[in-house]
Amino acid sequence: MASDVMIEFTDANFQAEAMGSDMPVLVDFWAEWCQPCRMLAPTIEELAGDYAGRVKVGKMDVDSNKETAMQFSIQSIPTVILIKNGEVVNKFVGMQSKEAFSAALDETLA
Repeated sequence: MASDVMIEFTDANFQAEAMGSDMPVLVDFWAEWCQPCRMLAPTIEELAGDYAGRVKVGKMDVDSNKETAMQFSIQSIPTVILIKNGEVVNKFVGMQSKEAFSAALDETLA
């Protein structure tokens, strides 16, 4: 799942990779069994490529990383959060368009 531009977030690396990042971070909370999550995956991968070098983009499997999912009150998946300077600045629950994510990312980078 992780690629050159996608990060696989885990409970172990989340603090350093996401909360401590010097650039905005887009985290997709997902699970293998979640059909809407699978439908959203290509959009998240496209965003990772589009924003490479400007935004960290990655996924976190909620089944394997329950601690972080609970910390951010993830109750429905897919949920995507946007973090800047260690703070959640946007939260998307359910399916969203690439345009919605791009608009939020562009605003965060402005």
